[in-house]
Amino acid sequence: KGVKPDPYLVWLSEVMLQQTTIPHAAPYFVAFRQRWPKVEKLAAAKWEDVSAAWAGLGYYSRARNLHACAKTVAEQGGFPQAASALRELPGVGPYTASAIAAIVSDEKSAPVDGNIERVMSRVHAIGSDGTEAGWRAAKAQIVACAQELFDALPSAHRAGDLAQALMDLGATVCTPRKPNCLICPLAKMCSAREQGDPERYPV
Repeated sequence: KGVKPDPYLVWLSEVMLQQTTIPHAAPYFVAFRQRWPKVEKLAAAKWEDVSAAWAGLGYYSRARNLHACAKTVAEQGGFPQAASALRELPGVGPYTASAIAAIVSDEKSAPVDGNIERVMSRVHAIGSDGTEAGWRAAKAQIVACAQELFDALPSAHRAGDLAQALMDLGATVCTPRKPNCLICPLAKMCSAREQGDPERYPV
């Protein structure tokens, strides 16, 4: 209680987990943390060393952005707290900025990853017509529903806990196939379950 997550480690894990599974990324996270325990250490590292340590994680633009972001943060004297300021950093998009702000600073900013997207689309039965335009409209509605949930969070409760709980719910219970609705804490409010076909969402 009272111990705030390290923004460097939250950021590092979020960047590594883009397009990568937890079991695959975990050893890299441990290795990076041991070799460069602070963002300033990573900023001072040679690009060749960072690139070599990243080998096997794929999407090398993430590694370049990681190194560039570390340098920017070190120059600024630390990570900004607000999601809006985090988005100004190299390689930090809307989801990553919201995830860091929620987990580190308890900002009520909904980080909508694939897991939260799936949970929200099922709870509210948000479908689409299968077209690109239809999916964009559905996604906007999903993001709005997630943000409403964060906005309604009582001040005594931590936005970071809600963010991570929803991520874990989507990853382990509200899975793409064969969701385990019997143990889901949101089952009673889930419109997709009530319809009898939760796997239909998201469309």
